[in-house]
Amino acid sequence: MQKAYLNPTSDQTFEVVGEGAYNFAGVLARTREMEAAGDVEGACNERFQAFQRLAALVPEDEEINLEWNHRNSRAALELVLASAIDHFLINDFEMSAALLELLLELDPEDHLEGSELLAFDYLAMDEQELFDEVINDVSDKYASREVLLLWSAFRRDGKLPEGELQHFKTRFAPYFAEFTAGEHPADEAYLKDIGSERPSQQAQARELWLQTENLWVLWPGFIGALREAR
Repeated sequence: MQKAYLNPTSDQTFEVVGEGAYNFAGVLARTREMEAAGDVEGACNERFQAFQRLAALVPEDEEINLEWNHRNSRAALELVLASAIDHFLINDFEMSAALLELLLELDPEDHLEGSELLAFDYLAMDEQELFDEVINDVSDKYASREVLLLWSAFRRDGKLPEGELQHFKTRFAPYFAEFTAGEHPADEAYLKDIGSERPSQQAQARELWLQTENLWVLWPGFIGALREAR
């Protein structure tokens, strides 16, 4: 008996139907419980194995779009993104990018906004041409896009473009303040703020810093240049 299969819909999408290890909604819930209990490594391994099972299920020579409104299919996509984040945080940018490329193939509408992390991966890998292809899929409403454009220019030329820098300072002032600050504590006040219904701009800025901090440990020159521009 087949454990899982792709069920075609009338909208030309596919639903991931499966039980046990292919009940991706169940796997997603379990990894969250594991993480909450402190078993971060176990949760990471579970997510990556789920990605591997999904990838094996998808035919290579066929365009497969997963149905976003189907619970198990959506959970499968969420697991791929979560595993991409896991790999990003341990500086495995190549694997993170590979997962995100699959995610965007399965969900071309990019409901989970994986393009943003993919842009960071491409820059970390110094794949500027691939970065140029994906950056337009990152909304200009997001401060992360401004950080990406500044970092891309800095990686290319070793300096910050004046126009982009001024835009970052004015339109995203709390983010500029955070990225040039000496400390970024994930303290009780921050956790309460970011966990609230309407987190402040300052808390969101710190969240972006904390989500990308591993990059600035590897490439401190960019942050140094931002601080000099204060």
